[in-house]
Amino acid sequence: MFETITRDLLTGFGLTILLFTITLVVAIPLGLIVASCSMTRFKPLRWLTRAFVWVIRGTPLMLQILVISFIPSTVFNVMNKQIALFFNTSMANVNFIFVCIAFAINYAAYFSEIFRGGIESVPRGQYEAAQVLGMTKAQTFFRVVLPQVVKRVLAPMSNEVITLVKDTSLARIIGVVEIIMSAEIAVNRYVLIWPLFYAGAFYLVFNGALTVLFSFAEKKLDYYKV
Repeated sequence: MFETITRDLLTGFGLTILLFTITLVVAIPLGLIVASCSMTRFKPLRWLTRAFVWVIRGTPLMLQILVISFIPSTVFNVMNKQIALFFNTSMANVNFIFVCIAFAINYAAYFSEIFRGGIESVPRGQYEAAQVLGMTKAQTFFRVVLPQVVKRVLAPMSNEVITLVKDTSLARIIGVVEIIMSAEIAVNRYVLIWPLFYAGAFYLVFNGALTVLFSFAEKKLDYYKV
């Protein structure tokens, strides 16, 4: 029984890690794009982008997951089962894709505000000095601005990334069997409580590893005095 529960929890934890990884890979570049749009001089795009960020940050992630999962059936009159049959996959995979989309959109909005704050905090004189040295806009951004932005946003980004690890538990609301749902299934099946603590240990170890990693990165970037 112990081996079975451990195997099920590891499977759920693998799905948690996959959701975490996909969210970061998609949300970080998307957040940069949203941040750029929110700082553009083209006012309609800037207002539209900031309204989007306001809506996403102002509503619960759980609600966003539900909305995205119901869009195919309520807006396009296409059932999730039909989507699964069309792509020759399972309903579980379809639900997982919906969750990934919701997480990527949600965290892109949060990351965009972190990126925007970091970029706007770089003194204007840095840009002017780079221009005097004959640098192009691309060279200025990647060689002068970006290294300073990375240093400035690392701490708030680490907080959001650790929050993301814990938020992955929300995937269970549409049937994605991540580690918390795996533990709950084990509790109901075997009438035991320790699988929940077992799941908590996985989160503690993973978040501990991320904390060490971000601390190491901050020390490496200490030569950027901001």
